[in-house]
Amino acid sequence: MTKLNLGFSSCPNDTFIFHAMLHGLIDTKGFQFMPHIHDVELLNQKAFSKELHISKLSFFAYLRLRNHYEILDSGAALGFGCGPMLVSKNEDLDFSKARIAIPGDNTTAYLLLKLWKPEINNVSVTRFDKILPGIQSGQYDAGLIIHEGRFIYPEYGCIKIVDLGEWWENETNCPIPLGCIAIRKDPNTIIHKEIIEKILKNSIFYAQKDRIASRKYVKSFAQEMDDNVINGHINLYVNDFTVSLGKQGYSAINKLEEMAKCRNIL
Repeated sequence: MTKLNLGFSSCPNDTFIFHAMLHGLIDTKGFQFMPHIHDVELLNQKAFSKELHISKLSFFAYLRLRNHYEILDSGAALGFGCGPMLVSKNEDLDFSKARIAIPGDNTTAYLLLKLWKPEINNVSVTRFDKILPGIQSGQYDAGLIIHEGRFIYPEYGCIKIVDLGEWWENETNCPIPLGCIAIRKDPNTIIHKEIIEKILKNSIFYAQKDRIASRKYVKSFAQEMDDNVINGHINLYVNDFTVSLGKQGYSAINKLEEMAKCRNIL
């Protein structure tokens, strides 16, 4: 039995796709995956110290870590209509001064924000589930929301300032690459890449075929318990690109890298 440390977030799309391979519901080909479940920004930080064999990463972090991690074809959060959103209780923001909460300075959300409005610099790194309460309390003037936040922000008295996914799509005609699963490039790990990709793909297929099997596991980590929110989250972030990035997916990643380098962000 080969043990591999596997990092992923507590969000429904991740727990949904990894459930089968962690619970003996598919053939894992002699591998035992040891789950490490963290906020995506903490996973990004752990990748910089190369702590995990396989990990969920923001695409922005992945682009910074390409010498140490290689992307897997399956498992990505990438698509249309699923980008991060900047929200606030005030529609007239002074972007040069507004206090803006971001979910991490290695997140794709923050990269998109910098591409959209380079003058934004008064940011505070805040765990994604603390951003909306922070806006509601007046701690922040605005917040960059990801994951379930896009489904519930009106409950916090917030309005949409910009959907950065829509902005990206209008600028590039590409799906927005948010997060990926990457494998460490050390020789004893990268040698397993192809088989890990197959296992993960089979785990996704199992989840899609029996969507109820993982529900208890998904709910044990989800920030929002409402089944409609969970279903909406999974439907939005688990799609054909999750099964395989394909030509369009890899083109979107290349476009993200090109734009970041053009703005001297990478």
